Amino acid sequence: MLEVRDVTKSYDGRAVVNRVSFEVPPGEIFALLGPNGAGKTTLIRMITDILRPDSGTILLEGRPAGGEAKRHIAYLPEERGLYRRERCAELIAYHGQLKGMKAGQARAAAHQLLEKVELSDCAAKQVQALSKGMQQKVQLCTTLIGDPRVVILDEPFSGLDPLNVQLLEHILQERRAAGVTVVLSTHQMNKVEELCDRALMINHGHMVLYGTVPELRRRHADHAVVVRTPSAIEALPGVRRIEAYNGDRKLTLEPSATPQGVLQALIQRGVEIESFSVATLPLEDIFVKVVREGLGLDHGQSGPVEAPGPEPALAGSPR
Repeated sequence: MLEVRDVTKSYDGRAVVNRVSFEVPPGEIFALLGPNGAGKTTLIRMITDILRPDSGTILLEGRPAGGEAKRHIAYLPEERGLYRRERCAELIAYHGQLKGMKAGQARAAAHQLLEKVELSDCAAKQVQALSKGMQQKVQLCTTLIGDPRVVILDEPFSGLDPLNVQLLEHILQERRAAGVTVVLSTHQMNKVEELCDRALMINHGHMVLYGTVPELRRRHADHAVVVRTPSAIEALPGVRRIEAYNGDRKLTLEPSATPQGVLQALIQRGVEIESFSVATLPLEDIFVKVVREGLGLDHGQSGPVEAPGPEPALAGSPR
């Protein structure tokens, strides 16, 4: 559905986005990650045709993403931009008409979306009369109207209480089931682990992580296993260190040891095992580790450039 091929964007000789490539098929929730100033917003602006890349191509269903194709891409920016004195249903319908819907069709769709986000009783209210979380749901409706085939959401959970977070998750899963491509940019790593199929992380404009979420967790895991047992565990061959770990025991292995070998040794010693698993790092820990240690992927790039300053503001753009 969405293909980004070797895309680069520079300002004043500094690469804000440096040879980034990825693809997102229909029906996938894809995480776009990175620390502040990494180049995520610039990349999103190129996908939505607000900015043009210096080199590389961006394709939607095999065709350039600009022109008419961008009508099928919807974007929820991190910085909200609702007309505060407009009535909610009219505002959502207006966005539908901007996407090519007829007035009556847009009004009907606006009311359906308000019902879906549990704001039917706010249809005639002005935006400024709503709470921050309710405004966030109205802006989500302006994004979803017109049934876009690619939906890009930048920090969509911001300002939502736990019930509305669940509601948004349900909506995203519905869109995924309908074959919509969802690109989710967020700093909430737990939501990436819960919702996303694959993830890309950029830092200083370079790709530093790319793959399925389970693969990324395995790739950066410690060479260790986690064992839950009521029995004592003494020194084992191939085990370098034994330590308490969230009520269990974490066994850090020697480089030559394998989890299977350690499990076999535990069984041979008669240790009662309630659970046994290969240790994996939470995605949040991986994020911090990669940023602090400068870890990344080798794509034949010249290496990360000096960290760029704040991404240039664009007149009329969300930030």
